[in-house]
Amino acid sequence: MVQQLIIENISIDVERKNIGSLRLVVYPPTGRVRLAVPLWLNDEALRSYVVSKLSWIKKHQKKIAARKPQAVYEYISGEKHLYNGNQYVLDVIPHNGKSRVVAEDRTLKLFVRKNNTKRQRATILAEWYRAQLKEQIPGLIKTWETRMGVEVRAWGIKRMKTRWGSCNIRAQRIWLNLELAKKPVRCWEYVLVHEMAHLIERNHSKRFAALMSEFLPPWKLLKEELKSGR
Repeated sequence: MVQQLIIENISIDVERKNIGSLRLVVYPPTGRVRLAVPLWLNDEALRSYVVSKLSWIKKHQKKIAARKPQAVYEYISGEKHLYNGNQYVLDVIPHNGKSRVVAEDRTLKLFVRKNNTKRQRATILAEWYRAQLKEQIPGLIKTWETRMGVEVRAWGIKRMKTRWGSCNIRAQRIWLNLELAKKPVRCWEYVLVHEMAHLIERNHSKRFAALMSEFLPPWKLLKEELKSGR
């Protein structure tokens, strides 16, 4: 059951769960705050924790508010779409054969049937993004497995609302956000190294930060690049 806690005009959705520690998240695009807390934590301790985190919450809400609004696409010729950190102009080309996407000279040529809907065009482009990641990620994983001395047994791509990646430590499986295809390869590597580092250190501890600095020295800059949407 989710209860609402309001402190200094900030609304926090609080959910009690069978977990060992508190988990505080500020979600884009609205800055909604969610806090998962252990069942044993009393209300007084809960309130004290939230008060101690107010500055952190406000800072992250401010960052989210400063972000550029997410683009709304119609999937028509002339639109600008991102791939690998660069802008490409979409060129929708009527085509009787199989639908496909060709990246050429900063243009994304989208070959589709004449009566395809906006949703169908969006799906075709999304699958092209997925294919680009599937083609390039295995080589990156292999490189970083060697450097880090870990093994990724499985990986996949899916849409994620709040994360760029996730790691199931027990299964040694990594998930990557489909939206990563729009970012530069250096950001793909940052997310991979971050998730693979969890195979060595489960938590975001000082040891985890030290591992990131050892394997990928500019990781903090890359993290900010992803957050800022650059």
